[in-house]
Amino acid sequence: MTTPVPMPYAVPRARRGSGTRTDPELDRVKKIANVLDHRFVDPVIGLVLPGAGDILGSLLGLYTVTLAIRRRMSPVIVARMLMNLAIDAAIGIIPLVGDLADIGFKANKRNVALLAERTEQGGKASTKDWLAVVGAALAFGLAIGLAIYAVVRLVGAIAGAL
Repeated sequence: MTTPVPMPYAVPRARRGSGTRTDPELDRVKKIANVLDHRFVDPVIGLVLPGAGDILGSLLGLYTVTLAIRRRMSPVIVARMLMNLAIDAAIGIIPLVGDLADIGFKANKRNVALLAERTEQGGKASTKDWLAVVGAALAFGLAIGLAIYAVVRLVGAIAGAL
């Protein structure tokens, strides 16, 4: 008994005979990213609802990531998209200054660009994608290591003072 092989994801196209060859899903995520990033909805939500607005903006940005998963993009590309949303949320949490920085970062536009470019490449990760994800993993490990070091030093200083 053989197991069925899943069919590769077929990018939806405009109806036959319409004279255009567009990807309606990609058009939709471009519109969402445009509203969130270029019409400044994401930074304004973060400004009006500190913390919660940044989480809401990230949740709206997950639509692009979901589309990348449905299209069976490389996990490295999905990780890079999630990293963009995490950076956007982390920057945006800082009151006022983070919202201003959020205007320049444009995580949703970055993710749409990744989706569009990598769709043309068949969903495969590039060297740049690998470097970004490995670099982020190393930065995360360094941050955790520094936090552990700081806690150990603090506990040692407190214990030495007693």
